[in-house]
Amino acid sequence: MKITQWFRDLWDNIFLPTEERRGNDDSVKDLLRLRIPPGRSKFLHFVLLSLFLVLGARLAYLQLGFNTEFLQKQGAMRFQRTIEVPARRGLILDRNGSVLATSVPAKALWIIPQDVKITAEQKKELSKTLGVPLSELTKKINSKRTFVYIKRQVPLDVADRLLAMKIPGLHSTREFLRSYPDGESAAQIVGLTGLEGNGIEGIELAAEKRLAGTAGSRRVLKDRLGRIIEDAWIKEPQNGEDIMLTIDSRLQTMAYEALARQVTALQAKGGAIVIADPKTGDILALANYPSFDPNSRSKITRAGVRNRAIVDTYEPGSTMKPFSVAAGLEEKKVTPNTLFQIGRSMSFGRHSIGDSHYSKELTVSGIIQQSSNIGTSKIALLMPPQTMWNYYDKLGFGHAPHIGFPGAVAGRLRPPKSWKPIEQATMSYGHGVTVSLLQQVRAYTAFARNGDMIELSIYKNRESKEPQQVFSPKTTQEMRKMLATVVEKGGTGVRARVKGYTAAGKTGTAYKVEGGLYVKKYVAGFAGYAPAHDPKIVVGIMVDEPMKGKHYGSTAAAPLFSEMVSKTMHLMGVIPDRPEDFAVAIGKPTGKVKTAQAKTGSKGAPKVAEKKDKKRQIGAVKPVSAGKENG
Repeated sequence: MKITQWFRDLWDNIFLPTEERRGNDDSVKDLLRLRIPPGRSKFLHFVLLSLFLVLGARLAYLQLGFNTEFLQKQGAMRFQRTIEVPARRGLILDRNGSVLATSVPAKALWIIPQDVKITAEQKKELSKTLGVPLSELTKKINSKRTFVYIKRQVPLDVADRLLAMKIPGLHSTREFLRSYPDGESAAQIVGLTGLEGNGIEGIELAAEKRLAGTAGSRRVLKDRLGRIIEDAWIKEPQNGEDIMLTIDSRLQTMAYEALARQVTALQAKGGAIVIADPKTGDILALANYPSFDPNSRSKITRAGVRNRAIVDTYEPGSTMKPFSVAAGLEEKKVTPNTLFQIGRSMSFGRHSIGDSHYSKELTVSGIIQQSSNIGTSKIALLMPPQTMWNYYDKLGFGHAPHIGFPGAVAGRLRPPKSWKPIEQATMSYGHGVTVSLLQQVRAYTAFARNGDMIELSIYKNRESKEPQQVFSPKTTQEMRKMLATVVEKGGTGVRARVKGYTAAGKTGTAYKVEGGLYVKKYVAGFAGYAPAHDPKIVVGIMVDEPMKGKHYGSTAAAPLFSEMVSKTMHLMGVIPDRPEDFAVAIGKPTGKVKTAQAKTGSKGAPKVAEKKDKKRQIGAVKPVSAGKENG
């Protein structure tokens, strides 16, 4: 009890107000006699002494070497910077060593905001020269941070001009600015990099680890006036690896320019061209339109960045017919001379399919030459769905191509168990299955080779892979002869005929699918190779939604095939294998050529094809189940 009372008295002496302890006697005499209780005074002395002891201990801890990390950190924040220095990014080269992407020296301009002393005129000059809004620049200068970038990847001449203004607190660091000499023509292949120098599209993204290298770092030390007194390497950057592609930049430019002209003339939505070497699997050109200029980022659009040849899928139409016919030949269901009754339509219950022009009967060779939907369907239906699916699967449909490029798509190939007869029929001529242009070109290498199919690639230095046998050499030779007739007189692809060279291939025209329904929009295509009997190149062309003129593959894509084969053959130095064309050109036609001229008119093959197109629009039976056109 005494202890409890003692604590109560101590509490009252320290914390209880004086007025309460005086009671009711509040006379002036009593007030003058008041003294601060000894307990309160001692407590205050104790608190103050404790605070001084704590401060002294902290001071000793920091100053006497017990822990200098804090002070060093604070000092370093004010007088030292460690700046990351990017490595020089590797070059991207074409197959001949021409530069497709390179890194040119540039500078990053940065500030220490608390050190900046800048006039209004200097601020305006910085804003105008760098293209940084004045409000944004002011915000950066007034920042509370200790390091702020004003602008990255500034050209050397511009950076040096601004640094010559001697603005306190404004500094620079070495950087690299990515440059693309071929601009729009190879943009979707090469891609582009972001502000940090990392790849964000195309090869720049796909080969990021190889191109990037390893960044280095520098230590920058300044004095109390903000002047840099030391600038030294901590770690030297390791430059990135150069990468050589299979692309020929000369051919790439020609393909892009030709495609741009054709797409513009047809008022089409877009288009793509792929040219490949069937012997090596090298992709020689891969052009898309519309495109973008990677050197001018402000004008980049989503449509321009899209690599249509690789990421777009579509129903290919009649360019798929040779694979169905080849499967029938391989399975010994037909021969090139097997005769089929064609007629005007072919019924499947309530649905029917038809051709765009009437044929009473056709051989298998005629079915390819005339691009008959009915004939191709009858050949396909001689095989079980699983057999036909197996050939499509071997050809790579339904599988994403392994070309080492981002975004390559697989397309759609449904399992054969769900195929109905009409679906098998429509798939045989390119409807109900979707592919990319790259997939088609790869599949056509089976005809350009000896029945085996090679993997395509865009990298020059790569591991070789064994080709996959799809068709026998006998079937391949029979298909080559049939496909060669397509580009000759009487074939649907006569506009694909190449002056001085034999060629072979197939036209394709298909309705587009939107919202699960066929609409009156078209994809025109052509796939083939040249020379016809010893192919050096395989060429695939796709034109998306041609609006002006005829939308057929024979009119929208075949002429472009002819132009690209001609230019590629001359660029490769391939000896012409159709010399009679040159005899006509110098005014010495043979009797055989004269006869052909008399039949075709002064403009030759195009006139025949034009008449043929008019006939094909008469008597066509429009299918109910799916919209489709013959090649």
